[in-house]
Amino acid sequence: MHFAKSAPLALAAALALAAFGAQAQSQVKVYGLVDLSIGSSQEVGVGKPVKSTLDSGKMTTSYYGLSGSEDLGGGLSGLFKLESFLRADNGEQGRFGGDTQFSRTASVGLSHKDYGQLTLGRNTTALFLSTLSFNAFGDSFGYSPSIRHYFGSGQNAVTGDTGWSDSIAYASPSWNGWRFGAASAAKEINPSTASNGGNWSVNLAYASGPLAAALVVQDVEKDGASTVADTRTTQLNASYDFGVAKLFAQYATVENRSSGIDSDLSGLGVRVPAGPGALIAQWGRNSPDSGAERNTYSVGYLYPLSKQTELYAAAMKDALEGQPSGHSYSAGMRLRF
Repeated sequence: MHFAKSAPLALAAALALAAFGAQAQSQVKVYGLVDLSIGSSQEVGVGKPVKSTLDSGKMTTSYYGLSGSEDLGGGLSGLFKLESFLRADNGEQGRFGGDTQFSRTASVGLSHKDYGQLTLGRNTTALFLSTLSFNAFGDSFGYSPSIRHYFGSGQNAVTGDTGWSDSIAYASPSWNGWRFGAASAAKEINPSTASNGGNWSVNLAYASGPLAAALVVQDVEKDGASTVADTRTTQLNASYDFGVAKLFAQYATVENRSSGIDSDLSGLGVRVPAGPGALIAQWGRNSPDSGAERNTYSVGYLYPLSKQTELYAAAMKDALEGQPSGHSYSAGMRLRF
């Protein structure tokens, strides 16, 4: 019996059974998303040949999770969340080989209706949440110019991972549309990865009617999940829903203290209702003060079959000055459960 390979699945099954057994005492949910597509791609700047593949997670990274809460009285609740990435094309755990079991989220905390929420463990960063909320392609590592420029591997990616381990995060309740948040990751010494060098972030967001905006400042030190070591990112986002179209805008400055090369990142996007679905388009630019500028263009169409199931088609051009352009085309399906 291949126990090493079956252990993660056995753990997931055990957690699911435990979740159903615990429903009498608390509210526990089992949920996730599976995204698979067929297409072709060629990476920017590396000149690799075009490859045709069936891929997992082009529009949204596939994952499954468990979350639960318990009413402690007086407006206070205890909560937990465990979420694991999944490569649905081959059934393997994680975003890549060696990714940890619950690399998406692994946290426990307290929530109060008047005072907000405090969680400990591996928390999703405010910069990632803000970036996905203010671009037409959301959290797509396959097609979102914003996500690829901030968090993707390869050419001119500029910040750390989408989640911080050993972290504490606070999120306020909404006060007349305003929300505040802060997070910090413990400074722990790990010679093999040099991870968690004392990261911190603060964020402020506003949402009222069709208007939304957010400001995030994030400081990453020796984040072992990325080739980028020390960066300070300041990001400003806005969106406005006109009904006939929703517009997105992003701008950020990134100070890279390791390389000494700073970058300006810009992004514009639009989502337009079209028939039963929506047309989406996004442009992103990464302009370092030394080196090649990167411009990425993406278009797509989302066709919902139900509230949970959606078909999509998307195309992207990724251009880096002085290097071969990359591209990607695919058609796929994602299902939430």
